[in-house]
Amino acid sequence: MSAAREAILARLRQAPGRAADATIEQRLAAHARGPQPAWPGGSAERFLAKLEQAAGSLARVASIAEIPRAVGDYLAAQQLAPRLVAAPHPLLHGLAWAAGMAVASRAAGAADAVALSVAFCAVAETGSLVLTSGPQTPTTLNFLPDHFLCVLAAGRIVPRLEDAWDLLRGEQGGMPRALNFVTGPSRTADVEQTIQLGAHGPRRLHVILVDSV
Repeated sequence: MSAAREAILARLRQAPGRAADATIEQRLAAHARGPQPAWPGGSAERFLAKLEQAAGSLARVASIAEIPRAVGDYLAAQQLAPRLVAAPHPLLHGLAWAAGMAVASRAAGAADAVALSVAFCAVAETGSLVLTSGPQTPTTLNFLPDHFLCVLAAGRIVPRLEDAWDLLRGEQGGMPRALNFVTGPSRTADVEQTIQLGAHGPRRLHVILVDSV
């Protein structure tokens, strides 16, 4: 047996036992935080600045009732047909869509160009949307269509990633089947180090920030 292999096996024999396992579990349960960066201004301002840096766009509305107008404005600006697939989320129920707007409440499919969903929360530090999977917010909406529109309540912008985990534990108790952090449109620089949007998901991310929910 080589000396290197013997050294590896010796370390394995000295691996933590049950007492150490209990210590690890205690540390995990404590949800200790790492370094907490600071920045000037509030969480909303930080999130919006980071969203812009990540090539995301924004529409800010006063109430849920204005969501259809914001969606219509986006579709018109992008010269898109008045058609989208929307999450079957309670926040989107009963909205007064404009005449001629075709809205399907379901998961997204390969043929859908525009999707509308609702974020669980957002992280100011990174400008990321936090999206949970479930019957009310199908994950396909986040990734299949070229245009992803996401409703975010202004009061759901938390300062840091750790705050998002705390909110999730406090409100849902456990983890959803999938949890996605989305920061700007999908992108890659694999081809000649040139940024290409939409490589692995939506080409555009448009946040509809609702001041009062």
